[in-house]
Amino acid sequence: MAYRRLAAVGGAVILLIAGGARGGFDMDRMRQVAQLRFGTAAAEAVDGWRSAVVSWRDLPEEAQLQRVNEFFNRRIRFAEDSQVWGQTDYWATPLEVLARGAGDCEDYVFAKYFTLRELGVAEDRLRMTYVRARIGGAGSSVTQAHMVLSYYATPDAVPLVLDNLVTGIRPASARPDLAPVFSFNMQGIFVGGATQASQPVDRVSRWREMLLRMNAEGLRD
Repeated sequence: MAYRRLAAVGGAVILLIAGGARGGFDMDRMRQVAQLRFGTAAAEAVDGWRSAVVSWRDLPEEAQLQRVNEFFNRRIRFAEDSQVWGQTDYWATPLEVLARGAGDCEDYVFAKYFTLRELGVAEDRLRMTYVRARIGGAGSSVTQAHMVLSYYATPDAVPLVLDNLVTGIRPASARPDLAPVFSFNMQGIFVGGATQASQPVDRVSRWREMLLRMNAEGLRD
């Protein structure tokens, strides 16, 4: 993401989630769209994703987290939206991220989130979390806006953090470099350490635009 935009993003997230009951992926449809829009390499990337998802379905949930985190961290190269899409802020679908093989921190998070939901991980265990990430070491005062995926085994558990900046999954208590700002999922927005969404969201934004593109690509409601 473009880190200078944290304040603007904070306001925009109040407009994020316009409904959005998640169905499953129609992988055949996604492959067709990938082939038509991006070419053979993109279709093959979808094939690889589908094969991986099938192989992960019967794994324990913690193993699914590890596999999904590793899959996208290894396959996707970090790049700003301006480089990948020619826009200052574009929320790419998992198909688009796989097709381009590149994305910013938000794109990693959305791809991991929707893959875990496809595997059956419950909505209330996953939150997309905006943080201030400290860079330059423990003594540094330099931070940048960043997004990670948080997994809650129980509502009041210390979440596990899935991050494109760090290879392994760690509990939030082991990531002093990250200062949470707020988090969200389909249920709404969570502020601070709240276990319940502080407010529902009912206005259209980039989140809804992304979901509409996903529906066209093969996400079944």
